[in-house]
Amino acid sequence: MKCPFCNHPETQVMETRVAEDGSFTRRRRQCAACAKRFTTYERPDVNFPMVVKKDGRRTEYNRNKLKDSLTLALRKRPVPAPAIDAAIEHVEEQLLNAGSREVPSSRIGEMVMQELHQLDKVAYIRFASVYRSFEDVDDFKNLVDAVR
Repeated sequence: MKCPFCNHPETQVMETRVAEDGSFTRRRRQCAACAKRFTTYERPDVNFPMVVKKDGRRTEYNRNKLKDSLTLALRKRPVPAPAIDAAIEHVEEQLLNAGSREVPSSRIGEMVMQELHQLDKVAYIRFASVYRSFEDVDDFKNLVDAVR
């Protein structure tokens, strides 16, 4: 592993921890040249299904897009980062367990809504208002009433 600070090719592992659910390994490393420390995360390389968009296009699954969507919905909400990571892991686990080669983007959106509903009701409503493209106030009001 190269040092991200000085690009020296030799680093030493100082500490290794496995996540509670066993989904990744966290390693604290120290550079042999500049002595700076950094963290790496190891995850298994798995093949996620292709995402089929509403217009029929097929794209590769992108974890960062999922994280960005959740982070945007949860912006300025009292939800800790580990809870967001756990929600992402849960969505990915569902995608892998489905065993299909393709998944509609709408299905991923519904999975995200389920996770947000459990994490934070305000974030759930934020996401749903954009995801479901509400046309009028009554649609929004019905969702808020359903959450209550």
